[in-house]
Amino acid sequence: MTTIQLVTQINASKQITFDTARDIDLHQKSAATSNEKAIAGITSGLINYNETVTWRGKHFGFYLTHKSRITQMDLYDYFLDEMEEGKFKSFRHQHFF
Repeated sequence: MTTIQLVTQINASKQITFDTARDIDLHQKSAATSNEKAIAGITSGLINYNETVTWRGKHFGFYLTHKSRITQMDLYDYFLDEMEEGKFKSFRHQHFF
């Protein structure tokens, strides 16, 4: 299994940072270069525990579709999204705050 770890220092409250990380609209704006769009599930606003979002965007030169579910959430401290459908064998994205 491959693990990628990124640490980012943000000058904002934990709650603002946590909510920003769950904001579907902001993600779409930040991923504009890949034309990534939320096409099913939660497609706007904040995603919450046990909700899904399906993304479609151009990555690696072709369009990919990826469905994730928020499988764990501890408000303002942690959430985990896991791929339910997509091109990878598995994909887990842990967010610590």
